[in-house]
Amino acid sequence: MPHPGWTEFSFEGIGTRWEVSTPSPLSGAHRRRLLDAVEAYDAAWSRFRPDSLVAGAARTPGRYELPAEAAVLGPLYQSLYRLSGGAMTPLIGTSLERLGYGAGYRLRPEGPPLPAPRWEEVLDWQGTVLTTAEPVGIDIGAAGKGQLADLLSAVLNSCGIGEHFIDASGDLLNSGPAPGLDTARAPVEVALEHPYDPGRAIGIIPLGAGALCASAANRRAWGDGLHHVLDGTTGAPVRTVVASWALAASAAVADALATALFFVDGARLRREFDFSWLTVYSDGHAEYSTDLEGALF
Repeated sequence: MPHPGWTEFSFEGIGTRWEVSTPSPLSGAHRRRLLDAVEAYDAAWSRFRPDSLVAGAARTPGRYELPAEAAVLGPLYQSLYRLSGGAMTPLIGTSLERLGYGAGYRLRPEGPPLPAPRWEEVLDWQGTVLTTAEPVGIDIGAAGKGQLADLLSAVLNSCGIGEHFIDASGDLLNSGPAPGLDTARAPVEVALEHPYDPGRAIGIIPLGAGALCASAANRRAWGDGLHHVLDGTTGAPVRTVVASWALAASAAVADALATALFFVDGARLRREFDFSWLTVYSDGHAEYSTDLEGALF
């Protein structure tokens, strides 16, 4: 619980556990609005359900009208695709399925790693309109959980619940204190999970208003050294980075940049994004932005 005395609403959504904390209990109507937002997001973006929009794009090329949030998601992915030289891409879905991380959760590779198709050859993403030249496996997991946290925060704000804290299985969004109310409230102290031992922490970061998101090779890992952070240019898991954290004003940006740190140096990303960061490499060393607050052990 981020603050003493707050109440918590927990639920499952888009394949992960959510906890929404608020100063007062949420009404049934407020809870329903949150769950409806989760269902709408899942219906559009889940590659694990056959009736989703992206599942349709995986079967049939053509023109797809996406929800409003696509207008934010598209440019974010386009920037990170460019900065990473194609390594970070929303077209990684088929590559994940090749390694066993598909709707059936076989968790057994079906063959050697499969590089993702080149964006410029198969995909045109303009605002909320997606046009594909061939069937494509879209996976927006690198930013989707964070974006959904932002959408749930917007729902709470529209309900007049300006103070809230959202925990999406470790990806965190803190609204901060409402204007004029308890403005001295301390930031939430967040422990950074050790990439090789979930029972230990490698540091602590104070989270005020904003988002803190993480990506790690030990999360969604299976088989012989396989995990979900794949290089789109090779279709194989990244081996040089084992964990990363990003702090930004929005959870969508923090979530996306936490994954981008597996491919692009944080200092390079800082030229185009306003965020703080920490990256832990497989050789044991860590790099971080000079404005990162907190302590590393």
